[in-house]
Amino acid sequence: MSIALTAPRLRLWPRTLGSRLFLILLAGLLVAYGLSFSALYQERMQAAKTVMLGTLTQDVGTSIAILDRLPANERAQWLDRLDRGTYRYVLGPGRAGVPELTDRGALIAATIRRAAGPAIPVTVDAVPGGGERLQAHLTLTDGAPLTIDVKPGIMPIASWLPYVLAAQLVLLVLCSWFAVRLAIRPLVNLARAVDTLDPSKEVPRLNESGPAEVRYAATAFNSMRDRIAHYLEERVQILAAISHDLQTPITRMKLRAEMADDSPEKDKLVQDLTEIERLVREGVTYAKSAHGSAEKPSRIDVGSFVESLVFDYQDTGAAVTFGRGIDAAMLTRPHALRRILTNLIDNALKFGGTAEVLIERIDDKAITIKVLDRGPGIPADQLQAVLQPFFRLEQSRNRGTGGTGLGLAIAHQLALAIGGSLTLSNRAGGGLSAEVTLR
Repeated sequence: MSIALTAPRLRLWPRTLGSRLFLILLAGLLVAYGLSFSALYQERMQAAKTVMLGTLTQDVGTSIAILDRLPANERAQWLDRLDRGTYRYVLGPGRAGVPELTDRGALIAATIRRAAGPAIPVTVDAVPGGGERLQAHLTLTDGAPLTIDVKPGIMPIASWLPYVLAAQLVLLVLCSWFAVRLAIRPLVNLARAVDTLDPSKEVPRLNESGPAEVRYAATAFNSMRDRIAHYLEERVQILAAISHDLQTPITRMKLRAEMADDSPEKDKLVQDLTEIERLVREGVTYAKSAHGSAEKPSRIDVGSFVESLVFDYQDTGAAVTFGRGIDAAMLTRPHALRRILTNLIDNALKFGGTAEVLIERIDDKAITIKVLDRGPGIPADQLQAVLQPFFRLEQSRNRGTGGTGLGLAIAHQLALAIGGSLTLSNRAGGGLSAEVTLR
């Protein structure tokens, strides 16, 4: 059996859309900038070659004629006057070279021969060494050898040009970044608005300004948010209406059952009617829990608030203890918080027999209220599922306990509605830990 090993793929392509657009735009601008610079450089090379060949054509013939007519003892005095940046005159045979010339060397050689004229034979050799260097050998009329030493080159670059190129490159980067940021900002705002979408809360609407496409997307999102809020409100109204309409027949049925003769069937019927009434009431409570923001926030001492709730349970004889508290004032919705903790404590008492309440500070702006029990706990793969409405575990939390499957769901919804969160986890040694985080 062979095992195929694959090397991990390098993530060279950025993950964010802004980085990708910035990279594409910057790469395109850099390529265009490079092509423009290459074209300019080639044009400069061509211009330098044209200037050099034109100078050779006009100057070489004149310089040879001057040196040929000067006395031999005065020729050395004129060499400095006749020197140019790319070629100079040397009295003597020069250095030995090779006849193989490049295309540019052949063009320079032809230009020198044409400038010297047919009366003076010229041989051109390539001088070995660094760079492209040529020497044209000729003999003056008095038999003295003359060498033209040619070093082709380009026109010098101005000292300020690199700074201009660097400034242009920085400008390209800044413009690319600004363009991408301007294009991505509406998308980021839309994504943030979608991520924090909560029709039950009073949050600012998405800004409907900017380009036509951005305005259209923002308007569509705000309209969708309004429709969702309207549907949620209709759901609560429908459930409330159903609950109101069911209360009367359920009450009549309970009265008729109470008037019947005592029997096991009567007790079962009353129990079923009570279960139906509780299901209707809990269903409406769950629907309204999504609109927990309807309650006005108020500042409370969380430690005293939780401690008083625990004392209320202790007054009824429930095994609820307050393990640890803190002095922390927080702006929250006390009725919703009371309902959350009541559901969690009732859940702990129902399945664990006892409940312990702790308060811990996470940071300057967040605290955690823990409700602990020593019950059977919840399987790890169902810790999230129990937060869904009408979900019951098959074993300990079944219909035989009288549960509706809405207690934890209501607590979860209310925690989200007041800007907090509810997290369930199993305790070491058995039991469940329900943590309500408030910010």
